[in-house]
Amino acid sequence: MERELLVYIDGEYYPKSQAKISVYDHGLLYGDGIFEGIRAYNGMVFKLKEHIERLYRSAHTIMLQIPVEKEEMIQAVLETLRKNNLKDAYIRLVVTRGVGDLGLNPRKCSKPTIIVITDKIALHEGEAKEKGVTAMLSWVKRDPVDATTHEIKSLNYLNSILAKIEANISGVDEAICLDKNGFICEGVAENVFIVKNGKLFTPPSYTGALPGITAEEVMKLAQKLGYEVIEKNITPYELFNAEEVFFTGTAAEIVPVREINKRIIANGTPGPITKKLMEEFSKLVRDPKEGTLIYQ
Repeated sequence: MERELLVYIDGEYYPKSQAKISVYDHGLLYGDGIFEGIRAYNGMVFKLKEHIERLYRSAHTIMLQIPVEKEEMIQAVLETLRKNNLKDAYIRLVVTRGVGDLGLNPRKCSKPTIIVITDKIALHEGEAKEKGVTAMLSWVKRDPVDATTHEIKSLNYLNSILAKIEANISGVDEAICLDKNGFICEGVAENVFIVKNGKLFTPPSYTGALPGITAEEVMKLAQKLGYEVIEKNITPYELFNAEEVFFTGTAAEIVPVREINKRIIANGTPGPITKKLMEEFSKLVRDPKEGTLIYQ
């Protein structure tokens, strides 16, 4: 019988079936917390330090004092992977406000809850990467920067879930959210890029999109390959008429988009720049210089 994966909760390890938190935890009651999705490839955690830095930026923004230092958090992630004997994994690192009462006052939460889950994830795999996915523009607008902005990677993903429900009902793979001014913002859990005249364009961070770590690495890769990358507002018209469109994200990696709102993108197949970036990104994530080794 295969041994259950272990989950880290506040310094202790529990079998997956027994890994539980209090029903009074404000992460559950109010979505009050933050998280990171991280990937390990062939014994190396890709951009682990960058993910930890972003976690602490999110925490600072919502005034959540994480009770451990960054290096200790890094070691918790690595040790959880070691205990589960994983070299290739998806890591979900969660910090909640902690246990409080039924009121929403964060002052009632005496200590944050820290959770590290190491497992597998399958998102837009196989044929989706080869042929591209279908998408639609959702009626659900992204929360603006002066509200619960998605620059914070918070536990409250209802905005994305509503858009994903719409995509499911409409029979497409993914939804794309607009900002309050009608410009392209991001997918439900991915950044968006378009290609036009051999240049890459992506929405700027001030739209309220998450500053994606994968997106940043893709921009660096594109520039190394000689492609100009421009951050600018993108209209639905520009999206429909792009030569190539693709999503980026930790779980998704790079995923081509072949159709949006029944408009075929170019010839309906992944474009040459997208395919080249996918190829180079696959090499990058397995480069030991780009992450942290699990087993020293």
